[in-house]
Amino acid sequence: MSTARRAIAMHHSPFHPHHGHSKALCVKVLRRLSAYLDDELTVGICKEIRKHLGACPNCEEFIASLRQAVSLCRHIDPAPLSPAFKVRLRIQILKAAGRG
Repeated sequence: MSTARRAIAMHHSPFHPHHGHSKALCVKVLRRLSAYLDDELTVGICKEIRKHLGACPNCEEFIASLRQAVSLCRHIDPAPLSPAFKVRLRIQILKAAGRG
């Protein structure tokens, strides 16, 4: 999972569009924000998102908050996993993949 996707999953910001845009357009943009922040979208889609963000204070505020959360996540060292946990995790992954 990318850093942006982890930050989205961890970030619980309420979203209420009240600025003249349709809620559907805001939701469409929000669904693409992780890929947008990870530079995984085409130039055309990025332009659409930037245009929307420039006109939508709620989405602009949300992405600013999300960028801050991503930045914080990038600077946190993950806790080390115990050897026993690594073994259990590997077994679970192999079982889920149908190899265990």
